[in-house]
Amino acid sequence: MARTTNSDTLPFVESRYELGMLASQRVRDLNGGATPVVERGKDKPTVTALREIASGKLDVENLRHEFVQSYKETPVVENPEETLEVNSADPALREIDAELEDTLVAEESVDAADLVAEDVPDDDASDDE
Repeated sequence: MARTTNSDTLPFVESRYELGMLASQRVRDLNGGATPVVERGKDKPTVTALREIASGKLDVENLRHEFVQSYKETPVVENPEETLEVNSADPALREIDAELEDTLVAEESVDAADLVAEDVPDDDASDDE
């Protein structure tokens, strides 16, 4: 297959949008060391991924599943003590963390209008001066 076009791949995918998503997932797989199902030659991973989809040799259902799972995984912080939000050495960040924690733990609810009123200067007070 000298040149792969969208029309070559559309019988194996539902739309051009899905083609882009699945091709990008396959490129990540190829860059991660996956074995191509078509001869790669001197082609870049993007071209190889599109040729694989167009060949019909690639398990598109499995690729869909991989794509969805890649966005479901939640990154895990290896060492939570190293983040800025927890036990920071910077006093300003510790103060912000303490204020945030106090606000979140406060028993009474805070009305948004009260917060805005605190930040807006009183126009009447400036008229008296």
